[in-house]
Amino acid sequence: MRGGDPAVSGLLPILLGNATKGSAQAHKYPKEYICLLRLHGEVEDPELEWGLTQFIGEFYQTPPVRANVARQVRRKTLFEAEVIERIGRDILLRLIVSGGTYVRKLCHDLGLILGVGAHMVELRRVRIGPASEGKAVTLQQLQRAVWRFRAEGDEGGLREVIKPIEDFLSYMPRIVIFDSAVDAVCHGAPLAKPGIAAIDPDISRGMEVGIYTLKGEIVAIGEALKSSQEVLKEGGIVARTDTVFMRRGTYPPRWGRGKSKTS
Repeated sequence: MRGGDPAVSGLLPILLGNATKGSAQAHKYPKEYICLLRLHGEVEDPELEWGLTQFIGEFYQTPPVRANVARQVRRKTLFEAEVIERIGRDILLRLIVSGGTYVRKLCHDLGLILGVGAHMVELRRVRIGPASEGKAVTLQQLQRAVWRFRAEGDEGGLREVIKPIEDFLSYMPRIVIFDSAVDAVCHGAPLAKPGIAAIDPDISRGMEVGIYTLKGEIVAIGEALKSSQEVLKEGGIVARTDTVFMRRGTYPPRWGRGKSKTS
């Protein structure tokens, strides 16, 4: 779908209800784009490849004048840059960038480095984290699903086009907790080791983690206060609870009643 910029189209995640609490995650996920770049002068292929390598990894970027954010220098990341096709001065690129990267500005800055100038002609977003354009639905498909539900009471179409928030958060490192710890986390309590049933092996301190039930339901997003290795060796508080998704009382409260059987 197209937004306010007529040159930009592609994937747009829409979060509904309680899932809107995951909107911050959408901004943090890496994003993949197909970009049509137009050079203002002649540049040989080796020079173009060299210019792209100057941005691979972390680079500094100032948002454009028309951006709805403060024009401060920010650190962004270009994870991958690939030339898909070239016809004269028109270059079709595949880019994977960190959240908040302005591809239009990246094209402009690439032109400056090459010494000929360049601008973005068209841009299509094809992936945001685990959400890809191939699995997306059109607004027309959503409209038909809503009509079927309202006219016929058939919710099957809605279930096909509206996915659980767990699918969108699947990229996050995961901590699985016992049922006895769920309601405490729903109330914002930090997560202690006795409440943990399983933990991903590559979690490090300060990393954002998803806290899940044994059934795979998202309870909350938190910050790891210990690495996976430290959790296995030590006790104490493992993660801070930041954003709670699950409603209080979904699981019976068992905290504050003495030691849990699963602790």
